[in-house]
Amino acid sequence: MTKTSDFTSKAAIAFVAIAMLFTMTVPSAKAQSSEDLQTQINTLLAQIAALQGQGGTSTSVASGVCPFTWTRDLKTGASGADVMKLQQFLNSNADTRVSASGVGSVGMETEFFGPATAAAVSKFQVMHRAEVLTAAGLTNPTGFFGPGTRAKANSLCTSAPVVDEDEDEDEDTESGDLSGEADLTAVEISSADEDQIEEGAEDAPVAELTVEFEDGDASISRMDVSIASTSVDSWDVLESVSLWVDGDMVAEEDASDEDNYLDEEDGTIRFSGLDIVAMEDEELDIVVAVTVQNNIDSEDLGSYTVSVDAIRFFDADDVATTDSTTGDLGDTTTFTIEEAGFEDEIIVKTASSDPDATTIQVEDDSKSDFETVFAFDIDTDDSVNDIELDTVEVTVVTSAAYNTVVDDAELVIDGVTIDDISTTTSNLAGTSTVITFNVDGDVTVDAGERVTAELNLRFKALAVEGTTVRGSVTGAAAVEGEGADDVDSTGSATGDVHTLRSEGVAVSLDSDSAVVTNGDSAGDDYATYKLVLEVTAFEQDVFISTNQGTSVDADVVDSGNNVVAGTSTVVIDSSADVEGGSFKIAEGETETVTITVTFDAATAGAAARLQLTDLTFGASDGDVSQVWAALPATDYRTDIVTLVN
Repeated sequence: MTKTSDFTSKAAIAFVAIAMLFTMTVPSAKAQSSEDLQTQINTLLAQIAALQGQGGTSTSVASGVCPFTWTRDLKTGASGADVMKLQQFLNSNADTRVSASGVGSVGMETEFFGPATAAAVSKFQVMHRAEVLTAAGLTNPTGFFGPGTRAKANSLCTSAPVVDEDEDEDEDTESGDLSGEADLTAVEISSADEDQIEEGAEDAPVAELTVEFEDGDASISRMDVSIASTSVDSWDVLESVSLWVDGDMVAEEDASDEDNYLDEEDGTIRFSGLDIVAMEDEELDIVVAVTVQNNIDSEDLGSYTVSVDAIRFFDADDVATTDSTTGDLGDTTTFTIEEAGFEDEIIVKTASSDPDATTIQVEDDSKSDFETVFAFDIDTDDSVNDIELDTVEVTVVTSAAYNTVVDDAELVIDGVTIDDISTTTSNLAGTSTVITFNVDGDVTVDAGERVTAELNLRFKALAVEGTTVRGSVTGAAAVEGEGADDVDSTGSATGDVHTLRSEGVAVSLDSDSAVVTNGDSAGDDYATYKLVLEVTAFEQDVFISTNQGTSVDADVVDSGNNVVAGTSTVVIDSSADVEGGSFKIAEGETETVTITVTFDAATAGAAARLQLTDLTFGASDGDVSQVWAALPATDYRTDIVTLVN
């Protein structure tokens, strides 16, 4: 029933009542005083006046929402009976309705807090700006039904509200907190930080509009936004278009419905009923974002343009202005919709925790514990989607056949242990083996994150002293996973060489130096190289000959590791005691061993360094049966120096 017909009906009933009153009172007029009759007439006239007043407002009581008290914060994604109560409460005022028709409208409220509910909450916040927004230090609404908004709603919902059935289409805005006669003086449109988004992307920024007003504050009430392609209808690709201010959504429109477009040819959607406040002489950034439909056709991928064609705003005097010419209004920026997962990637990188080359002590009569021999990073870098790992292939190179050296393997990825493995020997000697770790989705690397994987090996009883082992991840698809689609890795990482011993020495470089000296009156240069080693004896006493020719294997080489011609003098020294003809390092002790080489190059201008190859030792004085190899070689050399003369 319309307002007019509703009022007419009520007025007619009143007049009929008056007529009946006169009919009933005529026979007994003498029995009633004129004062009593006038009182009844006045009462009916008052009822008519009340009905006439209702004709101007045409209100009806909302269906059973108030009194009600909300006790928790509500935001997008929330659900429950209190959400339905909130929608009913908001629908009791035409200015804050969740929806004019359909789901969320009066009588069709739901228990789900979606974008439409958030938009209605924003309108409520604007309606009570001073108590909700200004009190919280906010300028623009948030759509979040938090403490301040909840308190205001609770204070209003202490008695039954009324529903205003007049759907006011006017775009008036509250201007009580504005000042001055606003003039839109600057509009700039630019692309978002990421101008490539993938199908299925939600609320992805595609453009940023910067506006500035002079001579007063303004409330933007309407914006016309166009998102279009030269060959595709926008409603076949987009799910929604939204506006954001300071990280909060302030408006959202369904972009999948062709009927919601103001201009179907250029993909224009009109945002009405906004109240985006822009303060005088302050730049305001408004982000345009889109949600893209899933599984769109390949021909729908590609380039799209974005423009803001018109802005309508109010100043403090409620003067409305519609502007379509200032600055970049009507100008376009572009973005591209790509196939889902186009940015997903797995990159193998060297890990900072990869263990340096070392001697690993194992037993010669039993298996070892698990030892960490290699670590590498798995980086999803610019991925948009989380990557679920399927398989990881690690290559292990040993100096003896793998199956005679390694008993078992496990890979610990971001704290998760993967021990489901299969092995494939990749050479006849069996010294290069690929271990495939079947992760099967047990590890997910979040988009843009980097996690570390550690290779742990358990060794069999050692058959050959000095056996070496090294891990690496190389080649395409060494790591396979799944984001929006299947993803194969790029990049590589290679660990240091580790030496297995049941007894002997553990060696590390303490320091190195290389100094050039002008040695004679003719200006003949010579170099002095020095390597200081820390040597630890384990499971035996260690004897290193004081005769450098017996104990030290080192060469002066160029940058290509070629021996440089010249004259060398080698001296070995140690902090260890001398016993017989050897430096003795007792079991469990650590001593320094210093190798000094003086070198005079045969050719002027030679550039050279000292490279240590190995150190010979034994279990007693004169024993030279054991050899420690300097691996990796790059860890046991000096810098290069140039001998000019």
